[in-house]
Amino acid sequence: MDVIREGGIGFLGSRLKRLGERMQAGAARVTADAGLPVQPAHMAFLAALDGEARTVGQLVQAIGVSQPGVTRAIGQLVDLGLVRSEQGEDQRQRTISLTPEGMAVLARARVHVWPPVEDAVRTLLGQGADAFMAQIIALETALAETPLDMLAAQSNRPVLTIREYSDDLAHHFAAINAEWINGMFHLEAADRAVLDNPRERIIDAGGTILFVEARGLGIVGTGALQPSGDGGLELTKMGVRANARGLKAGEFLLSALIKRARTMDGSPFYLLTNSRCSAAIHLYEKLGFRHDAKIMARYGARYERCDVAMRYPTP
Repeated sequence: MDVIREGGIGFLGSRLKRLGERMQAGAARVTADAGLPVQPAHMAFLAALDGEARTVGQLVQAIGVSQPGVTRAIGQLVDLGLVRSEQGEDQRQRTISLTPEGMAVLARARVHVWPPVEDAVRTLLGQGADAFMAQIIALETALAETPLDMLAAQSNRPVLTIREYSDDLAHHFAAINAEWINGMFHLEAADRAVLDNPRERIIDAGGTILFVEARGLGIVGTGALQPSGDGGLELTKMGVRANARGLKAGEFLLSALIKRARTMDGSPFYLLTNSRCSAAIHLYEKLGFRHDAKIMARYGARYERCDVAMRYPTP
């Protein structure tokens, strides 16, 4: 599995960085075959200094990399004897220029490295080369105007959304509930009857199943409203995957289920659970459910594990 590729457009920066590293590795081999002592990353500095001395600040602007990156590259080129760094007229700045050796390396690069590398890139891109480069320019321009973090802060797409039941989501209903039930208890016959037949046992019986979807994670939670044979409405089979903890997906889902329950016929509106599910019980209490002994007496025998029964107050 290629994690970066599977990550889609959100991993574009990492993917471009990886692509750049692969291309520079090939360009480095072309450069070495030409007998030049530099790396591909040095080429832009040599080109920027062609026929013109520049300060570090000017190189930062010309190449578009950070000042530490420029300083590091210039130090490497000085060590190679390809550029010189001299005190400028302004004592606070140094002037960087090519040495004769640097000019010779640049001339050889223009003949023996740049043309074959450009041909190779055009071969890779095919007829879309010019369009690809235009898109790169547009992306660079857009980022210069508004950095990525600012664009991300402007995103108004919700992190969590509610999705209605459909048969293609039924496997999430079964898997999410099996995960938490088996993690704390064991699946009972009453559980299997519902999880194996959600449409028949809940939807076709007049009930509802909702799912909560988290951006980047997919379906992370589900819950059902199941009519009781005596006119009641049970909140049941509600669970959230462990990887969604901290997103408040459970509270978001429960709020949606309560809102939907208000539009449905069914009284009392209740739930059955176990005292070991302390986090869930706290959430139920927070959103308005109250412990109710009558609900326990009326419905509690449905599950072996049930020792907590709660009712949502009638408006």
